[in-house]
Amino acid sequence: MTAELQATAEGGGASRRTNCQMLLNRLQEITGIQDASFLHAALKAANGDLTDAISFLTEERAKEPAQEAVAVEPSNCEGSAVGKELPTNAIDLTPDNKDDLQAVIALSLLEPLEVQAVERDANRAHKGNAADNKNRPKRKRCEVWGENPKQNEWRRVDDWPVGMKNIGNTCWFSAVIQSLFQLPEFRRLVLGYALPQSMLENCRSRSEKRNIALMQELQCLFALMLGTQRKFVDPTAALELLKGAFKSPDEQQQDVSEVTHKLLDWLEDAFQLSVNTNSPQDKSENPMVQLFYGTFLTEGVHEGKTFSRIETFGQYPLQVNGYRNLNECLEGAMVEGEMEPLPSDQLVKYGQERWFTKLPPVLTFELSRFEFNQSLGQPEKIHNKLEFSQMIYMDRYLYSNKEIIQRKRVETRKLRKEIAVLQQKLERYVKYGSGSSRFPLPDMMQYVLEFASTKLPLVVPSAQDSQRMPAQSQVECCSLNEPLRQNSIRKKESTESIEGATSTVVNPLPQQERMNKLPQPSYLPAEIPECPAPHVATEEEVSLVRTCLQRWKSEIEQDMQELKDCTTRLNQSIDQMYGDPVLCQVPYHLHAVLVHEGQANAGHYWAYVYDQPRKSWLKYNDISVTESSWEELERDSYGGLRNASAYCLMYINDKLSHYVADDASEVGNFQREVEALPPELQNYIQEDNWRLEQEVEEWEQEQSCKIPQIESSVNSASQDFTSESGQDQPLGCEHSICSLSSEHARIAKDQTAQAIANTADAYEKNGVEAALSEAFREEYSRLYLLAKETPTPQNDPRLQHVLIYFLQNGAPKQVVERTLLEQFADKNLSYDERSISIMQVAQAKLKEIGPDDVNMEEYKKWHENYSLFRKVSVYLLTGLELYQNRKYQEALTYLVYAYQSNATLLMKGPNRGVDESLIALYRRKCLLKLNDMAAALFVSRAEADVVEGTNILNDLIIPCMHLIINNDISKDDLDAIEVMRNRWCSYLGQEDMDANLQLKLGELLPRLLDSSAEVIILKEPPKIRPNSPYDLCSRFAAVMESIHGASPVTVK
Repeated sequence: MTAELQATAEGGGASRRTNCQMLLNRLQEITGIQDASFLHAALKAANGDLTDAISFLTEERAKEPAQEAVAVEPSNCEGSAVGKELPTNAIDLTPDNKDDLQAVIALSLLEPLEVQAVERDANRAHKGNAADNKNRPKRKRCEVWGENPKQNEWRRVDDWPVGMKNIGNTCWFSAVIQSLFQLPEFRRLVLGYALPQSMLENCRSRSEKRNIALMQELQCLFALMLGTQRKFVDPTAALELLKGAFKSPDEQQQDVSEVTHKLLDWLEDAFQLSVNTNSPQDKSENPMVQLFYGTFLTEGVHEGKTFSRIETFGQYPLQVNGYRNLNECLEGAMVEGEMEPLPSDQLVKYGQERWFTKLPPVLTFELSRFEFNQSLGQPEKIHNKLEFSQMIYMDRYLYSNKEIIQRKRVETRKLRKEIAVLQQKLERYVKYGSGSSRFPLPDMMQYVLEFASTKLPLVVPSAQDSQRMPAQSQVECCSLNEPLRQNSIRKKESTESIEGATSTVVNPLPQQERMNKLPQPSYLPAEIPECPAPHVATEEEVSLVRTCLQRWKSEIEQDMQELKDCTTRLNQSIDQMYGDPVLCQVPYHLHAVLVHEGQANAGHYWAYVYDQPRKSWLKYNDISVTESSWEELERDSYGGLRNASAYCLMYINDKLSHYVADDASEVGNFQREVEALPPELQNYIQEDNWRLEQEVEEWEQEQSCKIPQIESSVNSASQDFTSESGQDQPLGCEHSICSLSSEHARIAKDQTAQAIANTADAYEKNGVEAALSEAFREEYSRLYLLAKETPTPQNDPRLQHVLIYFLQNGAPKQVVERTLLEQFADKNLSYDERSISIMQVAQAKLKEIGPDDVNMEEYKKWHENYSLFRKVSVYLLTGLELYQNRKYQEALTYLVYAYQSNATLLMKGPNRGVDESLIALYRRKCLLKLNDMAAALFVSRAEADVVEGTNILNDLIIPCMHLIINNDISKDDLDAIEVMRNRWCSYLGQEDMDANLQLKLGELLPRLLDSSAEVIILKEPPKIRPNSPYDLCSRFAAVMESIHGASPVTVK
């Protein structure tokens, strides 16, 4: 038995060795790496999978190999040193798995039977490390996407307003506090809050202690918002005190209205402690009440009995459903039921009117955009459009104008009834018909007119059809435009049949057979006309129908236009009803708009606040504070177009200037406010700024330790062509400059060699100096003409040569000439005696160029730009190739980084980068494909699929989506993101989805809808190696041609 097993094992080992050798040969052919041991190690690490082995060998770092692809840049040389370095880095899957690396390398030295056992052990070790990695702490919420969190980039610029950190579903707090902070009066109240020491010592109530602590934390927060050097502040301490108002502070976003009300109530109670009143219930002197609270009088009739009462309000609630604008909302809120006088025999059952008796300086409207769906048993968001203006006049809602307004309301109701009658009449024209489907009457008439005017094409049978067709069939196929002739023929045949005439029909057929012989309107599918048309219609009939329809259509359109014009005039009368100057004495201007995006169960909040000193709108979106516009505010706040809409409007009395601006009328007032703060708050600001400097210093020290490692890896990749450059480097040239310019010279060495070859005659007749001069001149002329050529979608001349890029972008003459001279000084041109002589002369001339002749810093930047341009091109091409091969996860990473790097280039000039719209298009396509994939996996209910779908969403879709939103977003990207969000939101409350999935969905949606609560890190971009065998130009042409077709592209 043992012998049999051994024989079987030996036979299987031979088979495996044969297969292994085949895979090694293919791997060697594809990658060009000759070292068999490294190919064997990569194949073992990939468990025999050829694709994964290629990925291991071609990626510098493969922390997650399934999500990365090869990005290589064209070159003509391919050293073994590079090939030897890559497998080591590729197999090093995590920073802590050096033992795994040694084990994998050892596998290549073992016999096939021994490999299996060792491989199992290595896999178990790798799984253990993966489990450890999974248990590591998650990323911080404020880390920067795509790069290390650079503390020195989070400094505040001058006195630009600061953002606020989202510590977990707390974007509502940022929106509310930023809106309040930008009210100068409220800011002064908070920062000036103080209680006597005796009161603090005698405070016994838990709620009073909490309220005082909240005020103190709010003071510290406001002080930092005034004087910090950070771009955003951390509100954690204040939010910890608010946990009592949360239903589930650690899991879900809360009802903003409820928590905001509690926040303001606590602030009101805290200010009440500082007011000297005889009665604790007397809040007339409370500054919060004076600033935000007003009163209204309610008068009405209930069951024939009148009533009247005065009530206090803070945030005035308004219904959104059924109203078009803010004034209609207010009218609906102020008048309920029927208040008109009725005949004496009828009683008003119910009706009431509200009138504002006192308006606060800061008037807040709470828009009710959520309602409970009884059938679904869950809340739903109302996405209806509701318009509001930057200035409103509250005169029409004041009790002092009651008599005038009541008369105008009576007139308005009459006008609205007339409008309703006109709209009903217009509706009969717009939705005409007696069935379930109704259409505009003018359109229906136009369709009938087009039908009547259409003529059937004349069908002429072919000669073959004529021979095959019997005589009677030919008669049947006569033109339908000759109805009288056909009718006469039919009548004649009928008459002859009745009279028994034998001249035409000798033997009368049976009746059924005669019926079958009669002409039938039979068409083959190919003979059916493209457009419907009358089969029989004379010119007189068509003319009559056309005349009648055109006249009726004109009459109907005139009637409809008159109805519309009359409706417009009545609406204008209503609008002008309250335009009387008498009713424009109490103006309120818009101060802040608080916006919610998402659904009822989840979403994101931000605020638009009008900055009085800057005379512009600012968008406060958690840590981000950006300048905005009224147009953007309208788009995000009105609703109706997307899931974003305003839920709270804050207006300020325009005549109370000290509440609005006071001494904040100019930029830079924050510094004066900081100087006026109490000493303890000033010290608090100074300590925080000192901590910021310490954090920056620590970060810089940490980065300085990483830089040498990065530089060493970069230098090692370029040692193939600079190993002997120590004595040949021009004086005053930094190593980094020489590396890039030398690399670009090496890339173009074939073109330079051809230019040298063309100077054979000049070299023989006039010597090496003349040959170099001629080659220099001819090559410059050739590149200049190429730079002037019009690029095509399949050809980008900039990829051919660095100087084409320089010339197209207007590089300085000194930069162009030195770069071209360095092409001829490249030591890789040592082909023959002539090439070596020209190279040596060029190197000598290169050394004569000093710092005064060429700005080396500028020279370096131009070569860095071209290097980045090539990197962007490789990223783009790799992303497009992967997309066509349906590897959407890998493709998205390349396209995202291509877009980001390309944006850096385009800021320097329109011709510095590649087509931005092309990258954005395929980035968008990748996102939509991945979103569909993730959603399908999530709803499949299989645990593994749910985890995979969640990982795709967390690791790729959400980071990329947030990155797009936080930059200048296009309408196409905005629509795509809205489609993706709507898909996930549609799963909320689905009965067939179990509770665990709904819970996970509740955790995902806030991040999906919140574009700034956390700035997330994606994987680093794949490294680009300069030593590549690919021809970038031909690859570019192949990819650009293939994206217009259906077949995937493969570049060899």
